[in-house]
Amino acid sequence: MVELRHLKTLSALRDAGSLVEAAERVHLTQSALSHQIKDLEDRLNCSLFIRKTKPICFTSAGQRLLTLADEILPMIRNTERDIARLAGGEAGRLNLCIECHSCFDWLMPTIDHFRQHWPEIELDLSSGFSFQPLPALARGDLDLVITSDPEPRNGITYIPLFTYESRLAISKQHRLMARRFIHPEDLAQETLITYPVEHQRLDIFNHFLDEAGVEPQTIRTAELTIMMLQLVASGRGVAALPNWALHEYIQREYIASKPLGEKGIWCTLYAAIRDDQKDAEFMVDFLNTAKDISFRNLTGIKTA
Repeated sequence: MVELRHLKTLSALRDAGSLVEAAERVHLTQSALSHQIKDLEDRLNCSLFIRKTKPICFTSAGQRLLTLADEILPMIRNTERDIARLAGGEAGRLNLCIECHSCFDWLMPTIDHFRQHWPEIELDLSSGFSFQPLPALARGDLDLVITSDPEPRNGITYIPLFTYESRLAISKQHRLMARRFIHPEDLAQETLITYPVEHQRLDIFNHFLDEAGVEPQTIRTAELTIMMLQLVASGRGVAALPNWALHEYIQREYIASKPLGEKGIWCTLYAAIRDDQKDAEFMVDFLNTAKDISFRNLTGIKTA
């Protein structure tokens, strides 16, 4: 009566919190997803969640199936991974570089999980502060680059991981606290705190300031996200960061954040890989693990 697709659907529904987002995660239309759930409820002769609740509230039967999903789905994933290793029979290399410098919240758990299941893969990690990662990927010096700024290159494929909102972090006492959203001109008199990379690699310049022809009054750099947010909280400047990176600090009321523009700025994070490695089993598993952990741990992201 209960199939694997049902367990995957219920797990996605719990993690996403809505039918629309869950449908995107399992690659179904919302109508098809609703039909699948209704079909399962008819088979079991009971409801699995309470309609029109937000977040979704599961019934006792729904909770029992979620417990089963949490037991069965990882076992299947591990078995598929083991079979892939046995079929491949070769060690490999995964040299990573991140251009998204606030990505450690999900990247470190992903790497830890990957190491446990692919111990024969040589893994290394670097940041893109001091060199251009994409040319290094094309040369073969790197195997995967995490970036929000895809550049068309022969032999390189960009796999979308998720979509996020870039927001402006400000102190709780900042003059912009009363604004519903930020205009580019609002930053002309501000100190903008950024990572130490070229402006063209930063979302706030690419998608907000450059289009309006606006330059901040001063630019200050910091290598660590926590350092940037300490400066913001102290009133030393403002910073544009992904919504998930700001969530914990906003919850603790250290800082506040505002949308960039009336509709906000939404960007997509990609994994850039060479075409000759996109079908490698360990690479596919790393990307799937990254997506799973991101949607489990990060607040405010959406399916790309």
